[in-house]
Amino acid sequence: MRVWLRWWVFGLCLAFGSFLTPSHAADPPRRVVSFNVCADQLVVALAEPGQIAALSPHAINELLSTVTDKARAYPRTGWTAESVVPFAPDLVLLGYSWDRSPTMQMMRALGLRLAPIGLVNDIDGALAQVHEVAALLGHPERAAALLDEIAAARGRLADARRSMSSTALLVTHGGYTVGPTSLAAALMVEAGLKPPAGAPSGYGGFVPLEQLITLRPDYLVLANAIETPDSQGTLYLTHPALRALYPPERRIILPTRYTLCGGPSLVVALDYLTRVVKRVAPGR
Repeated sequence: MRVWLRWWVFGLCLAFGSFLTPSHAADPPRRVVSFNVCADQLVVALAEPGQIAALSPHAINELLSTVTDKARAYPRTGWTAESVVPFAPDLVLLGYSWDRSPTMQMMRALGLRLAPIGLVNDIDGALAQVHEVAALLGHPERAAALLDEIAAARGRLADARRSMSSTALLVTHGGYTVGPTSLAAALMVEAGLKPPAGAPSGYGGFVPLEQLITLRPDYLVLANAIETPDSQGTLYLTHPALRALYPPERRIILPTRYTLCGGPSLVVALDYLTRVVKRVAPGR
């Protein structure tokens, strides 16, 4: 019954979609819908408020987004293609990998103009993405302003980390270690925190507890402070051996919302790391 109802709604959406008049691809969009947490943040920073028809549900999730306060001013979609249609968008921004393919197929069938927002793995990629999205939205001047903010935040962090040259690994539940091909690693390098010799390369990989103790980075970087294990994954991070080697002063908390996306979250992330470096850097 649910499957039948879903396709019945889809049929209505197709019928409604046939009345939509898509704008020419070269024209700046007038009704933008974001269907992705990274796109949410870029749209809030780079679009005119009147262009924003709706953001994704993730836009106000404080664990994932750095623009929650501003995002609350806009409507939000649901989790389905059907929830996008009533906003009559002439541009939908969505992710490459974690937006479900059936949802994308339905949007294409509706004739909606789609623009994928890819994951960025380094600072240069994030800066290029700001240019691309600003041009797509018709506001290159907003890219220049945001890039100036990012450059200023990088400068503040560079000044703070002059005496900082340490090794660090970002470890998640179960011992997955983020590799150098990631925005998180790029941010850590900006803060003077580099992986120790022998750490996983590329996107990273699982590191047994014994290997982590052998690698012995100066700092352990975590997405959040974990005091009491509540799963098999957190047992790894609360192991007595790690507690002994990494007391609170040798643990750095780097929340997930700072490592997912480029755009305006870079400014917040870089300034957050500036405060961290001032706290842990030698001689301060």
